[in-house]
Amino acid sequence: MAAWEGKKYQLVKSENLDAYMKAIGVDADKHKLADSAAPTVTLVKNGDEYEYATTSTMRNQVIKFKPGVEFDMDTLDGSKIKTVCNFETPNKLVLEQKGDKAGKITREFTDTELVSTHVFNGVTAKRYYKAI
Repeated sequence: MAAWEGKKYQLVKSENLDAYMKAIGVDADKHKLADSAAPTVTLVKNGDEYEYATTSTMRNQVIKFKPGVEFDMDTLDGSKIKTVCNFETPNKLVLEQKGDKAGKITREFTDTELVSTHVFNGVTAKRYYKAI
């Protein structure tokens, strides 16, 4: 059983988020909202499809994906990008974004926390969540 199954995680801190948001083109007002939001996330498997859901005061988003299958995803600045998700291990999910906003988000789950590492154009941000 994967560490994330049946769990919900809540954000407890972020590192370098402002620089990352600026790098991906999110305006300053949304930077402030993102800094103050305390989202919760879940990852659920439904058959051969997964749902990664983020719920916060800023934005609610559900990403539905099948590992290795490309899909369109909406970004914080409103654009659509091609994305592929894959599990490197049962507890390490890697999301690769393609095109003008090419980047990578690696999410590592444990029984007690989720660490989300966001990389774009050499700028890295980390977000730390605790299991609730």
